Amino acid sequence: MPRLAANLSTLFPELDFLDRFDAAARAGFRYVEYQFPYGRDHRVVATRARAAGVEVVLHNIPAGDFARGERGIACLPDRVVDFRSGVERAIDYAQAVGCTRLNCLPGIAPAGVSRERLFDSLAGNVHYAADRLKAAGIRLMLEPCNRRSVPGFFVATSAEAIAVLDAAGSDNAFLQYDLFHMQIMEGDLAKTIERLLPRIGHMQLADVPDRHEPGTGEINFPWLLAQIDRLGYTGAIGCEYNPRGDTVAGLAWAKPYL
Repeated sequence: MPRLAANLSTLFPELDFLDRFDAAARAGFRYVEYQFPYGRDHRVVATRARAAGVEVVLHNIPAGDFARGERGIACLPDRVVDFRSGVERAIDYAQAVGCTRLNCLPGIAPAGVSRERLFDSLAGNVHYAADRLKAAGIRLMLEPCNRRSVPGFFVATSAEAIAVLDAAGSDNAFLQYDLFHMQIMEGDLAKTIERLLPRIGHMQLADVPDRHEPGTGEINFPWLLAQIDRLGYTGAIGCEYNPRGDTVAGLAWAKPYL
């Protein structure tokens, strides 16, 4: 059965972030993830997660200034120091809550910088982060994002992500496979997951085209989730979608799995 994780950065938006741990547990989730916890003290986040009785399975490495349009800095040659400082901060937060996966967002390709230079910067940062995380008992994820939602994103397909992972050459770096992004960019989800399963360290879901809950768009989630189970995937699947209405009312699709 799929191990669904509530993404607390997108679900229960009417609540304060810290109150979403309890809300997820009441809704039936045993696992949670979130994007960026860095606006809160890591000890407070850990206390709320433990009190709710949920396991934190993933969060992101700091990804730059979202207000300025940054969506990751790992591919940017002039932000290597910032990225590596962010890795250390992410480790602190992950260890506080017992999280064993951290996600790296490559970022948007800037004008005037060659793709080769950006690729080399990203591969070097992935290698560095994977080594640092391995020493801390944490796995590194690398997430491709679609270029419709994030124009200019440097890594937008599973093939592009795998190329970076191969160049980084670490046994502690894996693909984060988001069904929403990959349906938009390449489709053929079931066969791609089957082919890449040994390289996949985490999955996320949302329906296409509007990033709402399963059942609101074009993906056949009952069949696909069952197929992912049949393939033997044992990791969590993060529910990183924007509820179309009330979060709990919109979880009817998830009741068989919670």
